[in-house]
Amino acid sequence: MIPFVRELEFEYGACDQISPLIRRVVANNPGPFTFKGTGTYIVGKGEVAVIDPGPDLPEHLAAILRAVEGERVTTILITHHHSDHSPLAGPLKAATGATIYGCAVKGHDADDTGEVKMEAGHDHDFKPDVSLCGGGEVRGPGWTIEAISTPGHTSNHICYALKEENALFSGDHIMGWSTTVITPPDGDMTDYLASLETVRARNFTTLWPTHGPPIRKVTPFIEAYAAHRQERIDQILLALADGPTRIGDLVPKLYRDVDPRLHPAAARSMLAAIIHMERSGNIKSDGDPGPDTVYRLT
Repeated sequence: MIPFVRELEFEYGACDQISPLIRRVVANNPGPFTFKGTGTYIVGKGEVAVIDPGPDLPEHLAAILRAVEGERVTTILITHHHSDHSPLAGPLKAATGATIYGCAVKGHDADDTGEVKMEAGHDHDFKPDVSLCGGGEVRGPGWTIEAISTPGHTSNHICYALKEENALFSGDHIMGWSTTVITPPDGDMTDYLASLETVRARNFTTLWPTHGPPIRKVTPFIEAYAAHRQERIDQILLALADGPTRIGDLVPKLYRDVDPRLHPAAARSMLAAIIHMERSGNIKSDGDPGPDTVYRLT
């Protein structure tokens, strides 16, 4: 069982010092995919970096600018292109002159035109000034941030390691309050599981997700996160042992404990798991993987 952490003390628009080098401002965009809202992180003092400025809300931009009054924002770091993470980067750059770093997504996600659409949506206009798709470092006075490619939730997802505190800004890759939705074709379960191992091997002291509170017991949490994915895979295999079936029939059975509002997203995550299982040779389908395809054990 995943040891979720969901207690978060904050006030919308306020800036809280949450570690020696990190401050946080939470945007007022709560929802089933964003928890209490987007947590925008400010790193350093004097010359600072802003991580995931969030949705294009004028009041959130104003709150960030209040938080850095008298300082210089040099760096804007984006974990990925979802609309609760990246759209405010442009207005924040216009207000501060900062450089935007991140990884541009290749093409448009099918999710935005298909039968399932993530509530957060996608920021197809996102394009960084400097690409960190292959990794890299950004520095400021007293802080060093390393970009770590972590595809899975999206193909362009990046986590950012703050070396001085052995901490990781984990975006939506690892969240304390919930599991991560993986939505094909841009999301990929095989990549996601590999990225989890990449983060686990780094032995970070703290994870700071964009949504929700920090994760302090990092290794057991990541291990539980990975075990949960394997449990879902095992559940699919067990269900298919009763005979061929479709994703639409499996979701209500395997996600009884999940908010029904999240069932469409669960179906997409199940599709990601099934694609991963087909690659592994565990199952086969009567056509291209999709929500209405019939799947069976090999």
